[in-house]
Amino acid sequence: MMRLAAIKASLTGRNALPLRPVSQVMDLERLGAMHQSRLSFMRTLVRRIMLERWQIDTVRLDLCADGYGTVIYEINTPQGLFNFVIFSNYLSPEERNDRVIASKWDLTMALVEGRVEDEYLEFLRQNVPLQEAGRVDSRVFVLSRANRSARNFDYVVDQLAKGEQPDADNIAKVGYLYRTTAVYGSGKLGMADWDKVSSRYPDFARPFAAEMFVCFMLRNFSLLQVEHIARERSPHQFAPMKTEIKRYFGIGNATGLGMAPYLINHPMLINQWVELRELALALVRTLGHIDNGVRRQFDTLLARCARHMAETVTEDDWQTKNNLRVIEDISALREQAGAALDSWDTLLTWSEQHCSLQAQELLVSVMLELYPQLVDGLDDYYCAEEFLDLDPLMPVQQLKAVIERRYDWALKIDFGEEGARDIFWYRSEEKMEPRLGLSALDTGKEKQMALGVGYAVFKCYEQLCQYIEEHPQHTTARFMVARPKLRGIVRRIQSMDRCVYGDIQANLLARDILPMHLLRAKLSFFGVSKFDPRSRLWVRNTMYQGAPLLEDIGKTYNDDWFMPLAPGQQGEA
Repeated sequence: MMRLAAIKASLTGRNALPLRPVSQVMDLERLGAMHQSRLSFMRTLVRRIMLERWQIDTVRLDLCADGYGTVIYEINTPQGLFNFVIFSNYLSPEERNDRVIASKWDLTMALVEGRVEDEYLEFLRQNVPLQEAGRVDSRVFVLSRANRSARNFDYVVDQLAKGEQPDADNIAKVGYLYRTTAVYGSGKLGMADWDKVSSRYPDFARPFAAEMFVCFMLRNFSLLQVEHIARERSPHQFAPMKTEIKRYFGIGNATGLGMAPYLINHPMLINQWVELRELALALVRTLGHIDNGVRRQFDTLLARCARHMAETVTEDDWQTKNNLRVIEDISALREQAGAALDSWDTLLTWSEQHCSLQAQELLVSVMLELYPQLVDGLDDYYCAEEFLDLDPLMPVQQLKAVIERRYDWALKIDFGEEGARDIFWYRSEEKMEPRLGLSALDTGKEKQMALGVGYAVFKCYEQLCQYIEEHPQHTTARFMVARPKLRGIVRRIQSMDRCVYGDIQANLLARDILPMHLLRAKLSFFGVSKFDPRSRLWVRNTMYQGAPLLEDIGKTYNDDWFMPLAPGQQGEA
């Protein structure tokens, strides 16, 4: 894989296609229409595990007949040794709560540096089940917890105990045995911070790699546990789960507003993720050769996407209509490509004129899927230093020009219009979660989170223009002395001018804002599927459905679990 600079240089020649414009890519609704891809964190992590042949063994399995107890997995990678520790405890129906304020869970777990000996295991046992109420040390990379699926767990155990298999239609409705309720890392609760993990442990030195690995291991434990309970319950009738059904189980996840501020507060990192995806698309548009084999594979993948969408169960009318529209768009794309597929650029342009945003972005994911030789390896550059630097010597006239060029979208917003500043974001002290407040009704606006970047830029521009009228020759340093409260937004403006993407072009203070788009954007980078909105503020989804199992490590790996289908449907169009 060429170095990133060389890749960018290869796209600047006379015949190269440009990156998609920032006004198109960073539109909030389009970001909320993105799907998983080869560059999603789950895909890149599993690819690494499989190709490097990580050795993952169960070194402690102390479970009672009902599946309660302690399990330790040992993970040997080419560059390190880690243990994954799980505590499984009985949870009464009255204590079951998926909210962040819960105090007990079916499972609690930790990813730990090195081998866990008995003394350290007892330390973990005293703290990991407590989660936020406990305290761990810097040997711990990730702390997490999960609850059983009320609709699936007991059903699957009963089926296996009777010697039967779970029904694929039932799994399609709820494609997991456990759902996570939190995954903590990066220095929280005494854990190793990102600097330690990224500098000393290459296996987890990519954004959210350790967190994604914990979810991968949780998924594999869930399969082990249901078989264990079923075998203990009925050893003579028990039948192990078929491999293809195992692979169809993922891990459930419910994501709320807690994820939304991340995309605003880490603009340089988001810029890196988006730019790499757009670079991959540009490489495919520029270098992706189209022959009959590619055409057949493209049609097969589109058919798979349509079936995957049809198998996605959601109770949300808005998402149901979106999914049906995407299925229609896929049919139109297949027809258009069947007539003449000679240029990806032509098909992409056609989709932008005739298809929904979700179908347009699904087409991007499918295009990336076709060319692993062009796409794989870009994930090596996912890290970015989140450092917003102030340039005090920049002339105020230049600062004004940067705002007019880089933030023209913010200057076009009428913040005096009704509803334009009705929302403020805050963190609830009671629930310890981000919330949306109504400016006209709720108190506490003075403690709001600084997520209204567009409005902050607009106000900065107003004051800058006034300042320039009196001091046209001054530098940014002098402007900062006169307007010290603007230091944060000016630092952001100057720093983001060095990026291609990064800032989400939307008024996050507007009454009609849909935080759902923020959640989906970040989740698409994670690699989740089957979005099921429960409101405009939180969404259910499924992780690792279709992914390889631990027993697949060491076998031939073709990395083909994009948009997985129910068992028995993989070959259908």
